Amino acid sequence: MTENPVIAVVGAEGPDEIPGLKALESELEIRYPSAGKPLSDYVRGAEILLCWDFQFSEFQTAWENADQLKWIFWAGAGVDSLLFPELVESDVVLTNSRGVFDRSMAEYVLGLIIAFGKDFPETGRLQARHVWKHRYTEQLLGKEVLIVGAGSIGRQIARLLKAFGLKVSGVGRRHREDPDFGVIYAGGDLDSRLAAADFVVVICPSTPESRGMFGAAQFEAMKDSARLINMARGEILDEAALVDALRNGTIAGAALDVFTEEPLPETSRLWDMDNVIVSPHMSGDFHEHLDVVAAAFFDNLRRYRGGEPMLNVIDKKAGFSLE
Repeated sequence: MTENPVIAVVGAEGPDEIPGLKALESELEIRYPSAGKPLSDYVRGAEILLCWDFQFSEFQTAWENADQLKWIFWAGAGVDSLLFPELVESDVVLTNSRGVFDRSMAEYVLGLIIAFGKDFPETGRLQARHVWKHRYTEQLLGKEVLIVGAGSIGRQIARLLKAFGLKVSGVGRRHREDPDFGVIYAGGDLDSRLAAADFVVVICPSTPESRGMFGAAQFEAMKDSARLINMARGEILDEAALVDALRNGTIAGAALDVFTEEPLPETSRLWDMDNVIVSPHMSGDFHEHLDVVAAAFFDNLRRYRGGEPMLNVIDKKAGFSLE
């Protein structure tokens, strides 16, 4: 590494799009994409790749030109779209924005659970039609929530839901007792734990092991009154099997913030299902979150330039941070 590394940026066309980056231009060479200049051109000679677009997936096409690359900063949490084989096997350090989105996503999950329990979607539909219809709703105290994914986001979700009065447990890599989840079950126990859950929250990283984790068998294992909340990646679920489960009453509802194809096509059946809440991959984003992400980059940049240990380093073969 050098004290004054060259930084190549993707996902932003200039310094004004990344809070605070302009101040570094007097001491560092920072390259931005421009018309007619492919990534393979401006990544050559760069030590750092600043990925400001968390859905960026074209880096593999420029990999051969990344001749000086030492570190990639990822502005999102999940890094699955970046983990092509050549990068995984390389010595390039990959860090993400772990911790930035935890509280926001936990609040989003709590909001969805309340929306389901208190039937807010139906209230909105009735209001739009000017219909006065008194109904009973659920009391949520003591409801069982199974959180599939015991990383930092899942942990924050567990803490907030417990404080609200819900009973939580988790599914992770191995079985263990845990102060936030009570108990974390091993991944192999997933199917047996689904039957007890009133809400299932999916927040695991997208890895070869987790893709397709939820299909018809898992939906059949759930209560017919249960709701599924997916905040991870669309490919964790078999969407066709989910649509069938929602249509035939195998499960009561779903809230989906991620999809196998994004934006969700207008022709998707999920848009028009009364028992589905669709949101556009926004659960972690909050006002000023870009300032927090930028601050995380500047902290790690300081560490990189000073030769200090970096934060949020991804185990590229595992697909997530092991911190």
